[in-house]
Amino acid sequence: MPHPLTELKINTLTKPGGDPAEELTADVCVVGAGIAGLSAAVEARRLGRSVVLVDALPVLGGQCVNSLIGLFCGVYGNGPAYRRLTHGIFDPMFEDLARTGDIHFNRTHTITVAYDEVALSRWIENLVHELGIQVVLGSSVLSVDADQGHIRSTTFASRHGLVRVRATGFVDASGDASLTWEAGMPCRVPERTVWGSQQIRLENLREEFRPEPAELAARVGEKAEEYGLVRRDGLAFFFPGRNTAVMNMTHVEAPLSAVRAARAQLEGRAQADRVVEFLRKEFPRAFGEAKVRLYGFPGRRQTRWIAAEHQLTVDEVRSGFRFEDAVARTAWPIELHDRIEGYVWETYDADHVHYVPLRSLIPIGAHNVVAAGRCVDGDAAALSSVRVMGPCAAMGFGAAHALDLAGEGSVREVDPAELRARVHENVDS
Repeated sequence: MPHPLTELKINTLTKPGGDPAEELTADVCVVGAGIAGLSAAVEARRLGRSVVLVDALPVLGGQCVNSLIGLFCGVYGNGPAYRRLTHGIFDPMFEDLARTGDIHFNRTHTITVAYDEVALSRWIENLVHELGIQVVLGSSVLSVDADQGHIRSTTFASRHGLVRVRATGFVDASGDASLTWEAGMPCRVPERTVWGSQQIRLENLREEFRPEPAELAARVGEKAEEYGLVRRDGLAFFFPGRNTAVMNMTHVEAPLSAVRAARAQLEGRAQADRVVEFLRKEFPRAFGEAKVRLYGFPGRRQTRWIAAEHQLTVDEVRSGFRFEDAVARTAWPIELHDRIEGYVWETYDADHVHYVPLRSLIPIGAHNVVAAGRCVDGDAAALSSVRVMGPCAAMGFGAAHALDLAGEGSVREVDPAELRARVHENVDS
């Protein structure tokens, strides 16, 4: 028998006048829930700070989960030593994902770390929930109340209405420097497009017949025009034993305007479809039965970033200059995607390491704002070598400690020696 209906009253309402907003207060507000923002939020919480974590996507994980990046890069140094360069959030993450078989370590000139994005997504969600981090999703920066380098509050627009967050300190891990930009602080943009990627995860592959990377790139270069491919090279990141791979074979515009960004997403997926056609026909043994399991959100590399107290330079990257206020390091090559048909790839020797200083994370004139991730300051080539996930996580870790040390004061006055003592695992060991 069906359950009897219970009385359910319906109310008729109209939107209240004025500026109704949910009001939140925290010690730290982190804008952006990719690897840099997550690292900052988790570390700030572990330092005993209350944290609000905001992201424009309706889910956590940013590009590392939702753009199907497929690999953690820049966590390790170059072979043969393969030194571990970044710890923090990666320590428990790698341990837990290894236990479930959802991570794999690839040794080439360095170690890259392949992962299952679904398992990583749930790991992130569980960690954020367990730590009691307050989360606001599907919310973009609308306006910022700032004065003389201090942000007092930030208002976010969401489908559920406005949310206003007041905090002592802010982390701009938005990727596009959206917090810094809306605060009226200076930002940088490249003179020409730095291309993003439309990643896809393919399934139903035959891994034993996978082409070698050089063979795949050569075939793309030879056949690109025939298949309408704009990028003349490409990479396949197979996850061992699962007959799946993430394909990085497109170059997609990454505009900062809404209409062009939507158009670029559709064009990027059309590019990805042509990639699948190419793979099925040119490598039928490996990809003949390939199916697209997921199209990632558009991947963005370098769009808009902060103008900081110090701009990291390509000479500092090449020389491995060691900064007194270093918060992150990596050995990742220069990887500049400023040509639609390909990219610049400049590798370094076995012992090379380069660093990112705290001053490259602090917008010019800012006191309670620290950036982290791909929107920190560097010239185009330098930034292309530090925007990968290893150093981005280290920057988030460093940002949390810089704000903690600053307290009610200015992050520009943090003692470098005190900071170094806190971040030493990511810069010294």
